[in-house]
Amino acid sequence: MTTAETAPARATAHEPSPAPPLISLTWTDHVTGRQGFLVVDRLVRGVSSGGLRMRPGCTLPEVTGLARGMTMKEALHYNPEGRYIPLGGAKGGIDCDPRDPEAYGVLVRYLRAMRPHIETFWTMGEDLGLTQDLVDRAAAEAGLVSSIQAVYPLLDDEAAARQRLADAFAVDVDGIGLDELVGGCGVAEAVLAALDRAGVPHTGTRVSVQGLGTMGGATARFLSRAGLLVVAVADIKGTIANPAGLDVEALLAARDGHGAVNRAALRPGDAELPGDAWLSADAEVLVPAAVSYAIDAKGQEAITARWIVEAANMPVLPEAEALLTRRGVVVLPDVVVNSGTNAWWWWVLFGDIAPTAEDSFAYTRASMRALVDLMLARADSEGSTPREAAHAVVADRLPRIAERFGWYR
Repeated sequence: MTTAETAPARATAHEPSPAPPLISLTWTDHVTGRQGFLVVDRLVRGVSSGGLRMRPGCTLPEVTGLARGMTMKEALHYNPEGRYIPLGGAKGGIDCDPRDPEAYGVLVRYLRAMRPHIETFWTMGEDLGLTQDLVDRAAAEAGLVSSIQAVYPLLDDEAAARQRLADAFAVDVDGIGLDELVGGCGVAEAVLAALDRAGVPHTGTRVSVQGLGTMGGATARFLSRAGLLVVAVADIKGTIANPAGLDVEALLAARDGHGAVNRAALRPGDAELPGDAWLSADAEVLVPAAVSYAIDAKGQEAITARWIVEAANMPVLPEAEALLTRRGVVVLPDVVVNSGTNAWWWWVLFGDIAPTAEDSFAYTRASMRALVDLMLARADSEGSTPREAAHAVVADRLPRIAERFGWYR
């Protein structure tokens, strides 16, 4: 069953509490009693965009904050000259361990319950705990044409658009699907843009990454290939560290389906450390790429890095960010850093780019570089944090989108 419910979105330390979301649903699985959530923060042209996550402990306030973040990510990529028109923000979540034997059945039943919404106004894909292949399989079992079918009426040529997206998802790069790489490409470009702006060379700059799943693994790969040293990575089993640099490719090849590394792949010199050791790694850049709320006020005390680049959604708690800012640590916010994955789907579907690795990486790099430069330049000129600057850009763009397409609150 589903019950309508309103909850305030999670505000940042610098942002007043936003207006309540447009739609907020709580679903209870009649078989297991587990709960799932759907929050639609805003509609643009009657449609919203945001992925579905599955993790134990997922809550409605968490999903509400993520939905608000999706509204911001969409607005940040608004290009009046582009074919891709930003959608509204939404998010889904299921309180269940994806490794639980009952998880797939819960997923299918959740999608059946949400089917009217997915068919009409919520476009969704993979997020934390799920893969796109699993979402697609469960969606088909739930009777859906596609997890993004709500956007089809907005396309000029639906058949051609769907073929472009299918072609893009079929592209394989060094044994990894293109769709699993573009997000990490965007995160890596955010790191490189920050280094370039500060005049810090890429070669030898040290990075610590929490999470070697889709986003974290791709980020580590792109940064390593750009000359940076990945000195620590954390997965569910703990932290793997080597001050001389880890063999990123070997670790990626030794992952299981949930991003956990087989320790048999470790080299002499690779140390196994506790799970939170990635925070205190001797590195210039930290990339939290796993779970929300990973860095709290106490945990931030261990950080010596100069930059934290939020590849995960909401990994730094507001009070921790305030303390980090006072210490001179720059936090590049998730709404910018990890927005490339969502945007890439739409760039391909609407026809802004060809369904190739070359076009995808080039367009993602150029777009993320421009967005990060805009954010950091605004932060410098206004004496604000990068997050405040990103919010200011959103505040400028949302009224323009609403003026062009109407308000749906």
